[in-house]
Amino acid sequence: MLSVRHIEASYGAAQVLFDISLEVNAGEAVTLLGRNGMGKTTTIRSIMGLLRPTAGAVVFAGAVLTGREPYHVAQAGVGLVPEGRQIFPTLTVEENLLATAAARHGSRRWTLDTIYHLFPRLKERRGNLGTQLSGGEQQMLAIGRALMTNPKLLILDEATEGLAPLVRAEIWNCLTHLRSENQSILVVDKNVDALAQFADRHVIIEKGRSVWSGTSAELVADASLKDRYLHV
Repeated sequence: MLSVRHIEASYGAAQVLFDISLEVNAGEAVTLLGRNGMGKTTTIRSIMGLLRPTAGAVVFAGAVLTGREPYHVAQAGVGLVPEGRQIFPTLTVEENLLATAAARHGSRRWTLDTIYHLFPRLKERRGNLGTQLSGGEQQMLAIGRALMTNPKLLILDEATEGLAPLVRAEIWNCLTHLRSENQSILVVDKNVDALAQFADRHVIIEKGRSVWSGTSAELVADASLKDRYLHV
């Protein structure tokens, strides 16, 4: 479904990505791992069209998206839950959800009712402004907002960063549910143990290069990977 092929990217004169390759197949959950500052968010930005790669290609469902505008990427069927959530602060929960609603089809049809069924707390808070939500509620809203685009691929950048343990568990339960419905997912997060239980495959980035990829079983079996690429 998604094929990122040897992309490079820069911020001005500073090159950040040097050789990133990864793939996400239909119905698969894949993670992007690495220490802070290694290029994970820049990779996501390059996929979404928020940063134009200087080399390589981003191909989604057979269409080349390299250098396309972000709205073209969204229209192709890629939904983003951005780092920092970026909820519209002056819109209510329901307005945030309706703002991104689209009729395209991913693995299922998402509506207000199905989002509220997935996150009952959002239904309770549907009249509240984005600024009146807790961090966990904002993350639920960010996920719901992305799902309302009815994406073929859901991308989450820092899925559970800064959330309380009980809320993190709720988010992982949500993502596990989505995966059971064959939603394709690419996720960035620091909780390697949770990711190993959740995802099919993993890609590790080091200094702007993809340096390892493998299954959850392979990730868990090789303890040296955490020491080399993940531990601070």
